[in-house]
Amino acid sequence: MHLDTRLRLSDPDAFYEALIDMHRDLPDSESQLVNAKLILLLANQVGDLDVLREAMALARGGAMMLDGAPGASAPQ
Repeated sequence: MHLDTRLRLSDPDAFYEALIDMHRDLPDSESQLVNAKLILLLANQVGDLDVLREAMALARGGAMMLDGAPGASAPQ
């Protein structure tokens, strides 16, 4: 299995707003803890270490465009 970089969110703006709301009014240390918890929950949902490593490599390498987004050129 490979990382699917196609835009799959039905409402990306609503997701972004929910993500921002999750952090609202939290001190930096709690915000970092919430991020870590969310990452671990989502990693467990994905469940495939190769896919997770691919995602980590892409994230560490800098910003990427999602397939289907304007100017998209991300690998699949």
